[in-house]
Amino acid sequence: MGFFKSMDISASALTAQRFRMDVIAENIANAQTTRTASGQPYRRKITLMGQREPQIPFSERLKSARQAVGNGVRVTAVIEDESPLNPVYDPNHPDADENGYVQMPNVNTVVEMIDMMSATRSYEANVTVVNAFKNMAMKALEIGR
Repeated sequence: MGFFKSMDISASALTAQRFRMDVIAENIANAQTTRTASGQPYRRKITLMGQREPQIPFSERLKSARQAVGNGVRVTAVIEDESPLNPVYDPNHPDADENGYVQMPNVNTVVEMIDMMSATRSYEANVTVVNAFKNMAMKALEIGR
């Protein structure tokens, strides 16, 4: 594994977790949105992540297949949560149906806050890795003096 490989892996994780936090923030911001541009209530979005594939030639890939080499992480998709919407009785709401129910988004702010804490902890862990890498690099430079 190259010297800068750990920095590259952590940088990809930082980018992915920041994107995940952006999606969670969007969910929280739209927790009361009953009508989107499509005319439907907002649906919670979920971020899916997967292993980042290296951009290397096939011959090099065969050589690296013998070694346990990490490649980092990437966002593979953002999907809508298909769980049911929450009907709320509010006959005075402009989006209420003939029975007085409004279809509210399927966003649970408690779940979103837990997801946000998880993303924050992952982000902090990767910042710690980057800082440890920087400290190791500084120590290596000091040894070379």
